[in-house]
Amino acid sequence: MSATTTVTGGFGYADWTETAIGPTETRPRLARASVVNAFTGGIEAAATVCEYVFVYATEKTGTFTGLQQITGRLDGRSGGFTVEERGTFAEDGTVRCTFEVVPGTATGELTGLRGTGDYLYHPGESPVPYTFTYELG
Repeated sequence: MSATTTVTGGFGYADWTETAIGPTETRPRLARASVVNAFTGGIEAAATVCEYVFVYATEKTGTFTGLQQITGRLDGRSGGFTVEERGTFAEDGTVRCTFEVVPGTATGELTGLRGTGDYLYHPGESPVPYTFTYELG
């Protein structure tokens, strides 16, 4: 059994393209976003691949789910993995998100990776701080 390790760092988005799904004048409404993020700290990845689906309950509040493929380094080990994300966004712009490694998606020196993480974004904050707790093996 491997030891549990927690890493921290920050991320910011390098590209964000959001499009409406269906009618835009009704609530709730759906949207899709293709996003490229850059991670530093315990996770180092210059450009992730990320797809989100949003449900806007109001113009400024709602929930989202998505998948993000991360390729780079985790705590000095090279490889990649995919995380499933679930979160909420509030009237004041605050975003809360939890994420978990999708089983079987880790590659390279990260094969066998299991882990969960989270972040809390406050408007204007850059980079967004994250925490990720993982096990290898």
